[in-house]
Amino acid sequence: MEIINVIPRGYCQGVVRAIKIAKDTAEKYSDYPISMLGMLVHNQYVVNECTHLGIHCLDDKKASRLDLLDKIDSGVVIITAHGASEEVYQKAKDKGLIVVDATCPDVMKTHVLVKEHVKDGDVIYIGKKNHPEAEGTVGLSNHIHLVTEEKDLDNLGDLHNVLITCQTTLSLLDTNHLIQKTKEKFKDAKVAPEICNATRIRQEAVLNLKNIDVLYVVGDPHSNNTNQLKKSAEKVGIPNAYLIENANDIEENQIKGKNRVAVTSGSSTPTALTNDVVSVLKKYAETGILDKDIVIVERCKTAKNGD
Repeated sequence: MEIINVIPRGYCQGVVRAIKIAKDTAEKYSDYPISMLGMLVHNQYVVNECTHLGIHCLDDKKASRLDLLDKIDSGVVIITAHGASEEVYQKAKDKGLIVVDATCPDVMKTHVLVKEHVKDGDVIYIGKKNHPEAEGTVGLSNHIHLVTEEKDLDNLGDLHNVLITCQTTLSLLDTNHLIQKTKEKFKDAKVAPEICNATRIRQEAVLNLKNIDVLYVVGDPHSNNTNQLKKSAEKVGIPNAYLIENANDIEENQIKGKNRVAVTSGSSTPTALTNDVVSVLKKYAETGILDKDIVIVERCKTAKNGD
């Protein structure tokens, strides 16, 4: 059996930065209660590590960041890598909380872009409904309009000086399709696609895979960039694509009789988890259960891991 390590995979720079900020905050404010508004990044293992550091995760899929702030009376609040609206920052400060900002620099870049544009125009923001990054960006102005699917365009009236941009962790193919459909309605609109480099190159690596029997995408089911990797595999016809959280999710029947198995992971997935998956696949092959010799190779190396 040939195991293809899809490169790049694992933490992106924004995730590394957010984790460092959380660790530094736990050390600096060890005498304070510390909370974070949702998952620091969309991976439960990372959240568990934050919990071990004494950081309390407030996560309610039905509650906005503003609502979550009502559950914090004192201490420190960490803004997660997904960012937040200015209302959230202001409310936290009004409550007397110490605000620590772990927003990904790519998300900050989008915020700067849209805040400048809404001074004299409207922004159509392609993003996932109820995703914290989309919530934080759309909440910056009443002139930012969320579009998740084509039918959302029907609800948009006359807009002025339109800019089309997007969430940083979306599907390349789906986003390009929605941008084209939006341009058909707003022909003079400017386009500034903001899918981050880490998301883009990971998806491109999967889209470039050839003759793969099975792809394992290691990551948290809450992670949009991880889910998009699985969808990318399906779009290029990989017959068996599985999103797994760790090596325990591998089933023998998924790989028995298969020749080429690829492994990748989302940008918020600890590398150790992905390495465990490769190790378990190797053990399956070495025990003879699969009746295949094992070959481990690296393919689709388009950028350094962590970019």
